[in-house]
Amino acid sequence: MWKYYALLSAFFAALTAIFAKIGIKNMNSDLATAIRTTVILFITWGIVLFGCHGTELRSISRSSWLFLILSGAATGLSWLFYFRALQGGNASRVAPVDKLSVVITIILSFVLLKEPVSLKVIAGALLITGGSILMLI
Repeated sequence: MWKYYALLSAFFAALTAIFAKIGIKNMNSDLATAIRTTVILFITWGIVLFGCHGTELRSISRSSWLFLILSGAATGLSWLFYFRALQGGNASRVAPVDKLSVVITIILSFVLLKEPVSLKVIAGALLITGGSILMLI
C-alpha cells in the first residue's frame, strides 16, 4: 500500500510545483510559502480533529516531539528555498534538482538509520544525481 501513497505523493508534489509557479507570480516567495503553510495547517488539523486523534497528543514522547519539531523546521526551510528557486527558475528544472533530496535521504538513511542499501538503490540514486546535474548545466 505504501507504493500507492508514494505515487500519490509524487503526483501532488508535481501539482505543488505547477500551482506554486503560477501562484508566486508578482509576489514575495516567503509570503507565498506562509499562505501555503497556513492552508496545510488547516487541512492537517482538520484531519486530526475529524479523525478524533487529538487525544493522542498526550502520549507523544519528548524524543518524538523533538524530532517532529526538527522535521517541521527542515520542511519550512525546504519550502522557503523551493519557492525562492521556483520564483527565479523554471518549474521543469527546479523540481528535478529538488529531487536530489531523494539521494540525500538515501545517504542519510544509510548513515544515520543503518538502513540497508542495495545495488538497485545505488543505481537509482546515481541516475537521479546524473539527471539533476544535467538539469543544472
